[in-house]
Amino acid sequence: MTDALEPSVHVTPLTETHRELGARLIEFGGWLMPVQYGSIIEEHRTVRERVGLFDLSHMGELYVEGPDAGPALAAALVTDPPSLAVGRAHYSMICAPDGGVIDDLIVYRLGEARFLVVANAGNAAVVSDALAERLKGFRAVLDDRSLATGLLAVQGPRAREVLAPLTDVDLSSLRYYAAAEGTVAGIDALVARTGYTGEDGFEVFVETSRTAGLWDVLLDAVRAADGLPVGLGARDTLRLEAGMPLYGNELDRDTTPYEAGLGRVVKLGKAGDFVGRAALEKVARDGPSRRLAGLVVEGRGIARHGHPVWSGERRTGVVTSGTQSPTLGVPIAMAYVAPGDAEPGTVVDIEIREARVAARVVALPFYRRNP
Repeated sequence: MTDALEPSVHVTPLTETHRELGARLIEFGGWLMPVQYGSIIEEHRTVRERVGLFDLSHMGELYVEGPDAGPALAAALVTDPPSLAVGRAHYSMICAPDGGVIDDLIVYRLGEARFLVVANAGNAAVVSDALAERLKGFRAVLDDRSLATGLLAVQGPRAREVLAPLTDVDLSSLRYYAAAEGTVAGIDALVARTGYTGEDGFEVFVETSRTAGLWDVLLDAVRAADGLPVGLGARDTLRLEAGMPLYGNELDRDTTPYEAGLGRVVKLGKAGDFVGRAALEKVARDGPSRRLAGLVVEGRGIARHGHPVWSGERRTGVVTSGTQSPTLGVPIAMAYVAPGDAEPGTVVDIEIREARVAARVVALPFYRRNP
């Protein structure tokens, strides 16, 4: 990670705005992004207690349209997009033939034959290429609008209060994992009730050229509600408390959805074949060779990505993500361990700076917001 802008690094429409706000910028997923504006802990707690504003314009937006758009996506992904009602969304994955996760995605059904697939920034080009290949033979076209789309997120208990006066979308009737087209601050937008923080919130998709204007309006409204702009640092601690996987940590090409505890996402009962079906059927039948577990560290030290996990003298796995939880006040981590060591209540050791520190397996998520 670096503060220097390399020629190959993308910038969002808000890069200069982030600089003016005093943000520390880093390269993330091929984009120059704000990791924090002030204190990561303060930004984290602001989202948990009030409301925060995120620039997510680095994410990939891939539109799939045509008479066969639904069946094409069903053949390309592990979920069943044709089963979505118009205006609804679901969490999905695109897998390789061996069942490894190429990326985790959100799929929105915007019309009978129109879908939006949102991919992680660092994988957007890979997903776009894979979808283009998998759509061959179907009456469906892919329109990669990643660079033409800005994405802002308003997250936290006061998110609806902040956004409602600015939009003609009825937020009170917009369900979780649903989306509606309308306007926000007079700007044409797609408003989705989705997020990556474990809190209620909304993601707003607009044309790139309208992103800066929308940010200014939303930031004024967020600040009026005692909120803050929030960077990727707090986004990471928020998603970890909520037990949400991060591609490159909990998910990668060597990991199947079943190992990650996300087998429910794989729709083996849907009609027709899809890429990775045979491999995933085998894992579903035989069981995964490792499982993702939540850990609460009971000794001194904070577990970090790559730290070994031990069960007695047997190395059982490795930490994928870890932090000091600002909400819970204890060190937490996620790790892949042997299936027998993944049951809640199991005590393992994490190797931190050559010392072994006790940790207890707990059910995920670590934090769940009040309804």
